[in-house]
Amino acid sequence: MKESAKARRLKRHHRRNKHQSKMNLVSLMDIFTILVFFLMVNSSSDVQVLNQSSAIKLPNSSSVQPPGEVLALTVTDQDILVNGQVVIKREVLRALKGQVEPGLKQELDYQASRSGKPAPEAGRAITILADRELPYDLLKKIMSTCVDAGYASISLAVNQSANKRQVQGQI
Repeated sequence: MKESAKARRLKRHHRRNKHQSKMNLVSLMDIFTILVFFLMVNSSSDVQVLNQSSAIKLPNSSSVQPPGEVLALTVTDQDILVNGQVVIKREVLRALKGQVEPGLKQELDYQASRSGKPAPEAGRAITILADRELPYDLLKKIMSTCVDAGYASISLAVNQSANKRQVQGQI
C-alpha cells in the first residue's frame, strides 16, 4: 500500500528530529554549584548590623575593630533594653543611689544563664548602644552593673568615621 504525502512528511520530520542534541545537564549543574558557593561565601560578611533606633546618635570613631556576636544593651531616651526587650526605665536608673541596678543585673544574669557556656576569664562580652549625649554617671552605673553581672568585656557601639559603617570600639 502506498503512503500518503502527509505520512511521508511526518516520517521525514521524525527522522530529522531524532538526531537533535539534548541539553547537557553536567555543565548546568556546574554553573549552579558555582553560584551556590559564591552566594554562601558572600553571605557571611564581617559586618554585624546592630539594631539601632533613629533616636540614638552614636559617637564617631576611627576604630577599625569589627563587632562580634555579643549581647546588646541599648539605652534610649526613656528605656534601657537588653536584646530589644525593655528592662528598666532610664529615670529609675538615674534615681538609683548605688552603682549596681538590681533589675538590670537580674536580666544580665538571666541572659548569661541562657548562653549555656562558661564565662571566659576576661568576662562575658557585651555591646552598649547609647546616644553620644548620654551622661557619664548613667553610663558608669550601666557599666558597673554589667561588670557585677560578669560582663567585663564591654564595648561601645560607634560609627566609623571613614565610611560611616557601624563598628564597636573595645574599652
